[in-house]
Formats: sequence, structure tokens, C-alpha cells
Amino acid sequence: MPRPLIGITTYVEESTRYGVWDLPTSLVPTGYHQLVQAAGGAAVLLPPDEPGSAAEVLSRVDGLVVAGGPDVDPVHYGAARDPRTGAPATVRDRWELALINAALEADVPVLGICRGMQALNVALGGTLVQHIDGHVDTPGVMSRHPVRPVPGTRYADLVPEEAQVPTYHHQAVERLGRGLVVSAHALDGTVEAIELPDPARWVLGVQWHPERDEDTRVMASLIEAAAVRSAVPVA
Repeated sequence: MPRPLIGITTYVEESTRYGVWDLPTSLVPTGYHQLVQAAGGAAVLLPPDEPGSAAEVLSRVDGLVVAGGPDVDPVHYGAARDPRTGAPATVRDRWELALINAALEADVPVLGICRGMQALNVALGGTLVQHIDGHVDTPGVMSRHPVRPVPGTRYADLVPEEAQVPTYHHQAVERLGRGLVVSAHALDGTVEAIELPDPARWVLGVQWHPERDEDTRVMASLIEAAAVRSAVPVA
């Protein structure tokens, strides 16, 4: 039987070197599609398109993963730019916010990872803290720290224990978006997971990077929800 098809958003880089080439590229680290595959799904990349085509694109997939990446432009949540906020990723912001809104409208299961969690919060009217310390130790190197689930949430049902997770971020959720609840915290109180509490809808964001870990529980749950929605059994 066909596996649920999970769309993964991509980075957009002006200069990427591979072989003899140096070209603009839409790409995503291999950990994303490997995690989808390890959890029982098939993966397809969703490079930026016109925002108006988001619903059409989502009609071809069973679930959506919004990948990590650059900071969401604070213009999308009505804030002045902090000097420590990264350069705007205008094309990616417009596309991913459109995808998230279309997914919520169509009840497509959504997993936001790092930037993807922040974009989910912003899409629902939330705001972000533009800089925090202590969640990046060395530029370009993942850190690990514990996160604690909030009892009674979907995330806590999936991962009931305190877990050490791979992390790399300098922004975080400030005001929650409409309908969202916090489902995990770091020990310093930073929001580490958010979700919609409706049991009939699978919408979850995690601040860490599960694609850099061996724990497939969160991704497997997304794929199970995608399979149920599309009536495709998981092998």
C-alpha cells in the first residue's frame, strides 16, 4: 500500500556549492526526509511557490512539515526588527505562512520544526521573542537540553518523559497564537512545543530539531494522522 505523502518546506539559498556548481538552490537537510521515511511516510519537497497556490499544493499531500531555517520577519507579527534578528526571508515567509493557513483550513496535519513552530504561532496571530540566550552554544553546532512535557497535551501523550533534544535557535514564542496551547517547556521556561488542543486536528510545533535525533514518536504520530485523513493504512 502507498505510504502517506508528507510535504516538507525548503530553505532558499542564493549560493550553494556542489560539484562544479555554485547556484541558487531550494534544499533541505537530509535528516528531514530520512525522519519521515523512518517513521513510515514518503517525503516530497515543497519549494516556494505563489502563495495563492498553497491550497492546490496541499491537496496533493497527506501531511505538512514546516522545516527549520531563518528568522520569521517581524513584520508578520507587527514588531520592530531587533538588530539581532536575521535578514528577511521574504519569499519563504510568504509561502510557508500561506501553506500553514491553507493546511489549517483543510485540516491537513501539520508539524512545525524550530522556525516552523514559530511560523505556526505567527500564522495564528502570535508573536515571537526576537532574541534569547542559552539555546545556541556554538555557531553551526547543535546543542542538547531537556524539555518537559505539559501533562494532558498531545505531545505529553507521545513523549511523557523529560527528554533531551537537539536544539539550535535564538528566538522563541512570546504571545501564543489563536487557539494554541503550550505542550512543553525548557528548564528555563522557554516554550518548546505548542499545539492545537482539538483531538480531531493534528497540529503541533516543536522548537527543537527531531530530524537530528533518533526518536521518531512525534513524526510517526503525524504520519498516522496523515494516513487516517487520506484513508491510507500505515505499514
